[in-house]
Amino acid sequence: MLKKIFVSAVLLLAILSFVVSLLKGNNNGEKTVTIPDRVAVINISGTIISGDAQEDDIFHQQQGITSGTIMRQIRDATNDNSVKAVLLKIDSGGGSATAAEEVGRELKRFKENAKKPIVACIGDTGASAAYWIAACSSDKIYANATSLTGSIGVYMPYMNVEELYKKIGVTSNKIKSGPHKDMMSMDREMTDEEKAMLQNIVNEIYEEFVTTIAEGRKMDESKVRTLADGRVYTGAQAKNLGLVDEIGNYYDALVAAGELAKLKPEKNGLPHVKIRQQKTGWGYIFGSEMAKIIKSEIINQFKAETMPSIENNVR
Repeated sequence: MLKKIFVSAVLLLAILSFVVSLLKGNNNGEKTVTIPDRVAVINISGTIISGDAQEDDIFHQQQGITSGTIMRQIRDATNDNSVKAVLLKIDSGGGSATAAEEVGRELKRFKENAKKPIVACIGDTGASAAYWIAACSSDKIYANATSLTGSIGVYMPYMNVEELYKKIGVTSNKIKSGPHKDMMSMDREMTDEEKAMLQNIVNEIYEEFVTTIAEGRKMDESKVRTLADGRVYTGAQAKNLGLVDEIGNYYDALVAAGELAKLKPEKNGLPHVKIRQQKTGWGYIFGSEMAKIIKSEIINQFKAETMPSIENNVR
């Protein structure tokens, strides 16, 4: 039975791979159509973390987005002569300050090297590290009136369960190389000295955040500080405060990017776009959607094999 299921799954994969390769087209050796000038749309969705570019596969479906994935798309846009502008499509509550810094540095390189406009648009949320990315190099930032943005600030969470450990009789021991090696451990309270150390780190990152916003938004640092107490703002509030430029949706931002790049719009009034394509070939076959199809097929095969024996047992 297991052998039959395995063979069926392999055959299904092979057939689907062949079909997808045919649908991908251009198998007749003909020249491809000239690519028009366009706007590269980079989706930034979910928690932003540091790390290499990653792909979903049948075993792992990535949650959020890595700085490596975003940076690779920025580099692709830089090296693509058909790309005349970048649109950052953001729906993220934030994430790693380091990831935001990495992406921000790459966006600055894009501006310096490609000398092309960047527009950001905020969906439901574009806060904290996501706002860092939006504000650092964008020529314009769009948000919906009900979007949540801002949250300019830094925090470092920690937990102390020392008293709980005592109540349940758990003792935690460590052999460490220095007195601060276990700083932020859950099983002991931090010393005042350690709290001061971490506060200095938070303050340093906060200063970097404030400076980035001030430079990117061309605002006085003192004004940014009055807004940077960690609170979130609606898109309408953010526009009144100078944190975003316009109230509008994705299409409004896309039109603005096309206009800044002086692109001729299509009949629908929008510029041509370059969006990161879904995986094709074997990469697509092992993607999350194909994983669902394969899973369903294997379950059906399993039921087909086991149901007759179950019925016989019932009789």
